[in-house]
Amino acid sequence: MKTTPFPVPAEAAQEEPLEIFLQPGELYFGEGRTRVRTLLGSCVAIAVWHPQLKIGGLCHYMLPGRGAHHGAHLRAHHALDGRYADEAMLLFLRDMRAAGTRPDEYEAKLFGGGRMFTQEKPLHVQHGCMDVPCKNVLRGRELVRQHGLRLKAEHLGGEGHRNVLFEIWSGDAYLKFWGQNAQQSMG
Repeated sequence: MKTTPFPVPAEAAQEEPLEIFLQPGELYFGEGRTRVRTLLGSCVAIAVWHPQLKIGGLCHYMLPGRGAHHGAHLRAHHALDGRYADEAMLLFLRDMRAAGTRPDEYEAKLFGGGRMFTQEKPLHVQHGCMDVPCKNVLRGRELVRQHGLRLKAEHLGGEGHRNVLFEIWSGDAYLKFWGQNAQQSMG
């Protein structure tokens, strides 16, 4: 008996995407059929994507910055560290320049900044932002605005953690959120 295989859909015939998993403090920037994922609690991820060139990346930072005592003069003598929001953005800017592009050509999406312990009380901006998740969220928004990226979507804050998947070939991001009270918007 001869068997005939079912036709393979064109999508399935394409090569399997390269899968990248980011740990806290890591960043990936590239092109092609690449899928980047990470798991977030109080950390924040910024996805950047160039819609014409279909290049971009994802970073997973832990803290808004090193603090005042680690100013630009100290960073000049040390390698940039993706654990800090401002330095992760500098790494993105370096990759954008290497690709011959400018930040204002990119779309951005922000995820994370969740409180991991429900007994924590949220600290609102008007009362000062004292907890790490809140500071991470504010710093991410500030960096996107400061560098002229177009904010397309965000899913931030709340209580709980998130699993984020970002496909570089399409610019699509997928999210699973185990929690409540997140702020979300689409640009």
